[in-house]
Order: sequence, then structure tokens, then C-alpha cells
Amino acid sequence: MKKTIILILTVFLFVECSTVPITGRKRVNFVSDAQVLPAAFAQYKGFLAENKVSTNREMTNQIKSVGKNISAAVDRFMRANNMTSEANSYKWEFNLIEDKTVNAWCMPGGKVVFYTGIMPICDNVNGVAAVMGHEVAHAFAKHGQERMSQGQLQQIGGLAVALGTSGKSAQTQQIWNTAFGIGSGLGMLKFSRTHEQEADRLGLVFMLMAGYEGTEAAEVWVRMSKKSSGKSQPEILSTHPSNASRIQDLRSYLPTAKKYAVKFNTQGNSQTKK
Repeated sequence: MKKTIILILTVFLFVECSTVPITGRKRVNFVSDAQVLPAAFAQYKGFLAENKVSTNREMTNQIKSVGKNISAAVDRFMRANNMTSEANSYKWEFNLIEDKTVNAWCMPGGKVVFYTGIMPICDNVNGVAAVMGHEVAHAFAKHGQERMSQGQLQQIGGLAVALGTSGKSAQTQQIWNTAFGIGSGLGMLKFSRTHEQEADRLGLVFMLMAGYEGTEAAEVWVRMSKKSSGKSQPEILSTHPSNASRIQDLRSYLPTAKKYAVKFNTQGNSQTKK
């Protein structure tokens, strides 16, 4: 049984490993879009039915306009880089929900929600584009599917620990289970922070491709930091990088993102003319 678990882990790590476009990060994802997207689309529809869609026409139009522009940039990139079938699988939709929560999110397949509470943090159209680019990037990089895969690997790891210590004393089993729980938990948090940084960087590229001002991406987190008065838990215990880390990373990555934006826009325009 132990050999079987090791074999399964080896297959997942080496056969199911793919690369995130643009960043080049290796990822383990063995959850297919066919498994995830129908449920995601149904959940999104149910969420909209149970929550109040904003009647603020100006803000709603801004969300939808920015979302359309950035998703179009992503679509151009995918079609210019042999990802046509993937591009066709996205069903982009953008809605603003009447809620004071400072948040936005995107489901697999391109279903995006902004809460009205985040609009003051966005502050302007470029701020909206920064947040939108980040959320769209989560869908583009398939972070949701990857988190599901990581969760399954965590379960298999727990099973492997249980099998490996089955002949040991109850105290030894508890020590190993506790160590695995803490270690794997911190590992999952690190994965989440990696996803957030990747979405920040990809989102910066996409907002630039769509014609928005990239310097505003860092400024969104400056405003977020001011709102929280600089208070946050230690980064190692958080699902997100600290505000200070994000500000620094977005500012330092901006020149690279600009080069990518020019390159990918050229690719996309060339593809369109064919």
C-alpha cells in the first residue's frame, strides 16, 4: 500500500506537471476543466440569485467595461499562443454586488465578482483594472483547479503518514500526524501566497495590454495598507503576501510587465490580421 501511495504521488508530480504561461512556473494540476467549470458556472449563477446586484449604473458599467477590455487582452494572448480551445472554454462575466466587504474574486472559467466595498480602494478606473487583472489572472492560471489538486495531494499525504505509522504507538502516530498537519498547512499557505503573487504579476501584464496605467497596481495596495492601518498577521501564517511585499513586488516587476505587454500585444495584433 505504501508503494502504491508513493507511485500515485510520483505520477501526479511528474506526469501531471504543466507550466503557467508567461510566468513559467511549474504547477501540478490533474483536475480537468470539464470537472470544474460546469459546477463553477452553476455556483456563480446561484450566488447572483442570492445576493443583491448593485443598481449603481456608473460603477457597474465601469466594472463590466474594464472586465471586457482585460478579458479581451487575455483572449488575444491565448489565441496567439496556441491556446484556442482554452480561450473558448472561458465564459467571462463581470458583476458588482452591493456589499461593504472589501473584496473581489473570480471563479474558474472567468466568472468575476466585485463588492461595492472595494471600489473606494480601487479609487479610479486604473485601480479597477489592477484588481480586475489580478482576478482574471487567477482564472487564466487555473489557480482554483490547482488548489483542488493540492488539496487532494494533501489528503493522500495524510493517508501515507497514517499507513507509515500504523504499527507505531498512539503517541508516535499523534506526533507524526501533528507534524504533517502543521507542515502541510504551512505548505498550503505558501502555495496560496505564490498564487497571489503570480496573479499580481499576470494581472499587471494584462491591464497594461488592455491600455491601463500599470503604476496604479501598487497604489491599490498602498490604499489597502492605509485602510488596515498597516496591521496584518505574519506573512508565513497568511494566504496572501503582506501589503508591503505586494507594493514592492509590483513596482519592481512593472518594467518587465511593460515589455511583456508590448510583446504580447504585437503577437495578438499579428494573429488578428492573419
